[in-house]
Amino acid sequence: MDGSHRPGTTPTHPVGAWAVDRRPAVHALPGPIPENPWPHIIGSGEDHTMRMGVVGLRQGLHMADWARRIGIDVVAGCDVDPATAQRAATRMPALTLVEHWRELLHLNLDAVLLTNDFDAHAPLAMTFLEHGVHVLSETAACTTAQEGADLLATAQAAQATYSFAENYVLHPHVRLLRALAHQGTLGEIDLIEADYLHAMAPQAVHDLIGDPGHWRGRIPPTAYCTHSLSPILAITQAMPVQVTAFPVHTSSPRQACVMAVRLSTGALALTRNGFLQGEPDSHWSRLSVHGTRAAAESGRSPGERAWSVRVRHQGWTRADGRIHEAEHSAPPVLVDGVPVPRGQEGTVLVLQGLRATVEEGTPPPVGVREAVAASLVGVAGARSLREGSVPIPVPLP
Repeated sequence: MDGSHRPGTTPTHPVGAWAVDRRPAVHALPGPIPENPWPHIIGSGEDHTMRMGVVGLRQGLHMADWARRIGIDVVAGCDVDPATAQRAATRMPALTLVEHWRELLHLNLDAVLLTNDFDAHAPLAMTFLEHGVHVLSETAACTTAQEGADLLATAQAAQATYSFAENYVLHPHVRLLRALAHQGTLGEIDLIEADYLHAMAPQAVHDLIGDPGHWRGRIPPTAYCTHSLSPILAITQAMPVQVTAFPVHTSSPRQACVMAVRLSTGALALTRNGFLQGEPDSHWSRLSVHGTRAAAESGRSPGERAWSVRVRHQGWTRADGRIHEAEHSAPPVLVDGVPVPRGQEGTVLVLQGLRATVEEGTPPPVGVREAVAASLVGVAGARSLREGSVPIPVPLP
């Protein structure tokens, strides 16, 4: 940041830091950020390190690198593509490669990371849970209402735990908005909006969503919604009740969609997902919140300030009767004393949350109920699109 700010506003400034070290890891935060829910990550003993396997070695390999940096032993993995598996073996020579994910059930794993195809997570998650292996699953958690109900029931009956790898709820700007909302700074939330947008070239978009061999080409345009919905649910502490989905343009209905989601609090949530110009620098994510006492929004500025949040209070809410704006930035996340790149903070904190869940029994950062709820908004949204953008109840189990 350049340190500049508009007259009448408070400049951006970080406070404190989230320290992620191998033993122990995270400390409580000062300032406006709520206390970290997993402040002490300590191994279960010198003779045992948390052992994790990985299904899907593209994004999974990236996450495995961060997992190793925070003290998780990534011991095994698999991928349906032999070339992808071999690249992973080259980067991690100690990794045991197996041909089928079921072979991981016999390797004495504490946890498994599911980064296989978007629409194929739930069956694997349920199998691992039934075998006592903790699960960290990428989105989507489920692709049908029945699958969501089965996943929830399985997780509730299991000795192991289900964690949703929804890193967007722990991105810097979302952490700030969660703190502001939960502390009451914004009042009751009336309207909340979230974008998850990619500003790709038209041909690149066509090649991606038009490829029937890729999961992007077979999922409905509403499906990839949790990067906007999960932050909304975390900020509002609400559940989705009803959704109405609209294609952004009728000539290319698969390119992008807008969903209007009624929340259990009575508030309205609007999401924009897909491929549109205006991609923000904050890892394709932008949010705005309108409360009864203040409004807040993440920045549209380039670079570091894209992660900041601006809060505006009208004069009637303040003792001095004056309009007030302040811009805030979240403290950095540190791994072994080194700041994590902003776009990777959410990933690191999700992995750290998994470690705390496995080793200490701490609740997951995003649990199974919230994971299923966010994913089923995409399912109900797809039905809304098929039926002409009519309101559809979210089929929560």
